[in-house]
Amino acid sequence: MILIYLFLILCIFICTVCKTRRYFHMLQQNLYNENNRYLRWVFKNFKVFFDLDLGAILLCLIGVFVVYDIEKFAIILSLVLYGLYILLSYIWRNRLADDQNKKPLVITARIKRLSVTLSILYLLPIIFLLVERNNPQFVWLMFTVLSVMVVLNPILVYIANIINYPVERCVYHYYKHKAQTKLKSMPNLKIIGITGSYGKTSSKNILSDILNVKYNALPTPRNLNTYNGLIMTVNNHLTKFHDIFIAEMGAYVKGEIKGLCKLVHPKYGILTRIGTAHLETFGSEQNIIDGKFELIESLPSDGFAVLNGDDSKQVNYKLKNKVKVIWIGIENKDVDVRAVDIKCSSKGTSFSVMFKGDDKKYPFETRLLGDHNVYNILAGIAFGHEFDISISELQQAVKGVKPVEHRLELKKLGNFYQIDDAYNSNPVGAENAVKVLGMMPGVKVVVTPGMIELGEKEDYYNKQFGEQIAKVADYVVLVGEHKTKPIREGLLSKGFEKDKILVINDVRDAYSFIGNLASKDEVYALFENDLPDTYNE
Repeated sequence: MILIYLFLILCIFICTVCKTRRYFHMLQQNLYNENNRYLRWVFKNFKVFFDLDLGAILLCLIGVFVVYDIEKFAIILSLVLYGLYILLSYIWRNRLADDQNKKPLVITARIKRLSVTLSILYLLPIIFLLVERNNPQFVWLMFTVLSVMVVLNPILVYIANIINYPVERCVYHYYKHKAQTKLKSMPNLKIIGITGSYGKTSSKNILSDILNVKYNALPTPRNLNTYNGLIMTVNNHLTKFHDIFIAEMGAYVKGEIKGLCKLVHPKYGILTRIGTAHLETFGSEQNIIDGKFELIESLPSDGFAVLNGDDSKQVNYKLKNKVKVIWIGIENKDVDVRAVDIKCSSKGTSFSVMFKGDDKKYPFETRLLGDHNVYNILAGIAFGHEFDISISELQQAVKGVKPVEHRLELKKLGNFYQIDDAYNSNPVGAENAVKVLGMMPGVKVVVTPGMIELGEKEDYYNKQFGEQIAKVADYVVLVGEHKTKPIREGLLSKGFEKDKILVINDVRDAYSFIGNLASKDEVYALFENDLPDTYNE
């Protein structure tokens, strides 16, 4: 009997480890359930996590205890073999899912603490089971409880996260206090906040490249734009040798930017374009506008903000403070810093800059592609000008600005050119990317899983995206059949040929398809957006 106990416990252990790893990964990608992101994902993907076959086989194995005797050995053996088959197939499915993950689970200290808490939850019924191992009915009950716990593992991960919340808050406040103390010890540090619906990371990196011709500027690494990201950056990367700290600030709900400003107290700010990104979590476009302007309205009167004069949402907004505003633009002539004579090619972009009150045009060149990058460069030029960097130094800095990884990054891969725009997920950014593709010679391919977190308008914007693609692309590769249906509808509505649309589930298959295209002309493939693993179909 004890051997069957051990076998069942082993089955449960293997299943639990497989499922826990997957749902820790989802919890981490959903910011540890910030704004109930993980919980919404669980209920949205209910059929995915509720493994009926797994629960059924575990309950069948437990049923052995009801009929167990030596004469029924064949029944027991068949159940055990069936159980092994289900377990192996389950493990294989999870391995395939892991292979498709683009961003793996990071085993942080927080994940380790969650593992301890979850282990205790699973150990409780096992301890009771072993204590009462001579009571068949109680043993059967405990194994039933364990089986249900395995099936409902995503919910238990959520419960473990709740149990750990007080500990995590203590850890957070410790490191927050440490970061704030460090910032207070650097009174001469210039702190610049950057937010917007899109273009934050590009603007941050471009600004850093420009300001570093004269100063020692530290931008937040990668897309660490949350409370924890800013705290980690200050504690682990900021030193007394830095002159400027550039803090990218992201938000999913109104009030988050205000909280980030209270954390680092920026004196200067940049607001990139305002759009519909994260409309689903903000709730309305007005909430998005108000939320983004929390940065500008947190700035002191002796600081300044750089705003976009071509963005009607920014032009029409009535500021609640008296901070100095520097307007940038391309179409709007009544701005402080304006780009004119813009020319794009596969090698980059050239343009001239005019400053208000100065009729002279100053020529600039960059390796970056697209008008939206010109806006980001204008913001950097505006800051450089205010921080007493000469025009010649600014021209040299802009020429040396490095392409931002995964943001309209042009690179040669085998026999085709990839325009990597994997980190875009908004209507304006996607439209800009399609325009850039349209300027390229040869065969044009678009690879995309579509856009997300656009609320009720998500299907509308994705269909519109399909219509835009139809105007320039020769082939389209859609990643994920369900999410990309509106894009397909948009393509077909504009007369795009069905046999030039390929639907795949793994973006890696797109590389094989593009590599096998027979063409005498050069092939340019736009990879637009790369959904997080929480959206794998």
